[in-house]
Amino acid sequence: MKSPYIPSTDKDREEMLRAIGVEKIEELFSDIPPEVRYVKFNLPEPLSEAEILREIRQMAEMNADLDHYTCFLGAGAYNHFVPSVVKYVLSRGEFYTAYTPYQPEISQGTLQSIFEYQTMICQLTGMEVANASHYDGATSMAEAALMAYNIHRRKRHKVIVSPAVHPEYRQVLRTYVRGMDINVVGDENPEADIQDLLSLLDQDTICFIIQNPNFFGELEPVEGLADKIHEAGAIFVVVIDPISLGLFKPPGQYGADIVVGEGQPLGNPVAFGGPYLGIFATKMEYVHRMPGRLVGETVDTEGKRGFVLTLSAREQHIRREKATSNICTNQALCALAAGVYLAVMGKEGLRKVAELCYHKAHYAAKRIGEIPGYEVLNKKPFFKEFVVRCPLPPQEINRRLLQHKIIGGYDLGRDYPHLKDCMLLCVTELNTKEEIDKLAELLAEMK
Repeated sequence: MKSPYIPSTDKDREEMLRAIGVEKIEELFSDIPPEVRYVKFNLPEPLSEAEILREIRQMAEMNADLDHYTCFLGAGAYNHFVPSVVKYVLSRGEFYTAYTPYQPEISQGTLQSIFEYQTMICQLTGMEVANASHYDGATSMAEAALMAYNIHRRKRHKVIVSPAVHPEYRQVLRTYVRGMDINVVGDENPEADIQDLLSLLDQDTICFIIQNPNFFGELEPVEGLADKIHEAGAIFVVVIDPISLGLFKPPGQYGADIVVGEGQPLGNPVAFGGPYLGIFATKMEYVHRMPGRLVGETVDTEGKRGFVLTLSAREQHIRREKATSNICTNQALCALAAGVYLAVMGKEGLRKVAELCYHKAHYAAKRIGEIPGYEVLNKKPFFKEFVVRCPLPPQEINRRLLQHKIIGGYDLGRDYPHLKDCMLLCVTELNTKEEIDKLAELLAEMK
């Protein structure tokens, strides 16, 4: 055996080749034309484990990580403080799995943590029931549209989605409904507002989707909106930033039927694409149509409190042809992080985080708006993100900011042609006044 990491010996490989009727491993690749094969990999000489770790560490130091860089980038993933206790609880072996706890007799701890998460999400969103959970905010929103489709079976099915919903969420939505008799409308005009979308409401509409605060950080005018949507018989879906609910009215209080969103800000650090978790909450009347896992509280034969997966017949592992979703894992570890975060922060702590985000973002917008050549475009009240029109392309500004160890904003021209030369800046509780002032000073030099 040449390597402890390769279990097969030379004799093992010879026996396997003989069993399948070939003499050399190379014969297994005979169908691949020689001109497209790698004749030989140009690999460096082997290193010891210590040397490899040193090299990888040096490579990692080249990253613009948030331990060494100031971040003003949001657009769906946010740099919030994660209390140390969150990582401690997650690191415990009994929780360190994404496996769905089908056997309640050996999974009471995991089931209870999921139940507590569901309870806090309901309290946060003002809804009656929550699942645990979806892959991310984008898949949660797409699943909400499919749930509306299952609730309202009509001759034609229209989904109205605001252009102020995260662009990638809207792309995932279209991917989900491709091949189905669902027509997604509303975001063809990137400047359409709520009133424009309401003009599209008719008896074919199965759901109406907004984001609040929207992708530009603004609070949408939601008073009376639910009544108009319900008059058309449609489902009202709201995409949320969970941190904002520490300060603003939860969707359940203004008539939302389904609340979805990205749970990453709740105790999960910014990462290269995840893993994250999708929040999904709804009204009790729709619980039988809700996708994903649901943990319920019950009692055992001795009358003791216990927890089980409930309404499981809708899952693909039991009645696949009747499944409401093909979600295969519940992101329980990320949901646990969110649950621990909410329990540690509490109502007052979450409100404090939201207030800091709000006031710091408004201070930053004021400072930048006073710089000649820069214009803050937000006309509505905003939370922690705002849009700035710049005198230079955002790509150029961000390149220069990186030289000062600052990660700049999101280039909105990538998704919104009318916002060319505009960037979306995000400020959280972790951004200090000194960092904001430095950003403003550097922007003032870029003209």
